Amino acid sequence: MSIPPLAALRAFEAVARHLSFTRAAQELGMTQAAVSYQIRLLEERLATPLFLRKPRGIALTETGALFARPTVDAFDMLREAYADPSADAVSTLSISTVPTFAGAWLSPRLGKFQMHHPNLAVRLETSDTLVDFGREDITVAIRAGEGDWPGLEAHCLMPIEYTPMISPALAKKLDLRQPADLLKLPLLDRQDPNWAVWMQAAGVEFWETPPKPGLTLSTDLHEARAALEGYGVALLTPRFFRFELATGSLIQPFPLVAPNGRSFWLVYPKGRRNRPAIRKFRAFLLDEIACDPG
Repeated sequence: MSIPPLAALRAFEAVARHLSFTRAAQELGMTQAAVSYQIRLLEERLATPLFLRKPRGIALTETGALFARPTVDAFDMLREAYADPSADAVSTLSISTVPTFAGAWLSPRLGKFQMHHPNLAVRLETSDTLVDFGREDITVAIRAGEGDWPGLEAHCLMPIEYTPMISPALAKKLDLRQPADLLKLPLLDRQDPNWAVWMQAAGVEFWETPPKPGLTLSTDLHEARAALEGYGVALLTPRFFRFELATGSLIQPFPLVAPNGRSFWLVYPKGRRNRPAIRKFRAFLLDEIACDPG
C-alpha cells in the first residue's frame, strides 16, 4: 500500500495525539469539518474506522491505535528535523518517574543538573502509572521494567535490587542469626513479590500470603519511614537509603542483596532522540550513575 496523503496523516496524527477533533483543528489552523473530512478520507482508504465516536469524546479503535504510534513518532521526527536550532536556548525538560526513585535518588541531583544548564527549566512529576507521551506534556520518563517499550528509546540506568532493613530498636528485640529469623518479625508489605525473590535467594521457605493482616504501604519511601519507627522489616534498595544505613537509623542485618530482574530505564519517543535537552539529561544521568556504583 502506498503512503496516504500527507494532509490526512497530519490530521490523523493531531487527532490521535489530542483525542479531540476540536483541539486538533485549533492546532492545525483548520476547521473541525476539514479535519473530519481528512480523517474520513483516511478511513475510506484503509477500509476501517480509526476512531470510536462517543457521547463524551472519542477513542482510538484497535486499528487506529496500531497506526497512531508510528504516525505520531514520524511527525515527532519531522518536527525535530525542522526545529529552530536556537529554540532550545530556553526550554523545559519535564521528567516523569516513580516516587521512590524521585525522592531517594533523582531529586537531590536535579539541582546540580539545572545549575549546569541554567537556560533549561526542569520539572519533575511523580506517578506510578506509565506516562503517555502522545497525550501528556512529558519530555522523558524513568520507568522500572525490562526495557521493552515499543516506540521508545530506552537506556538502562541501574538494576533494581533489594535487601531487608530494620530499625535498631526492633533489632534489639530479636537475635537475628540467619535470614529465616526475619519471619518472626512483621514484614512490611509481605505480599510484595520481591520478598519471595529475596527469601529464595537466601534459601528460606516463604509464603506470600500472610497468616494475618499486615501493613501494606504504597512506596518504598513509606515503608522506610515505617521501618524507621520500628513497625516492621522493610525490603528496600540499599542505593536509595545510604544515609539511613550510614547513620545507623536503619540496619541491614544480612549482606545479601537480591536483584529482581528489572531495572530503571530512561525512556522517550524515538523521534525525540536528538533533542539537545534530552541529550544533556541523558549524559548527566549516565555520568551520575557511573560515579554511583551502588
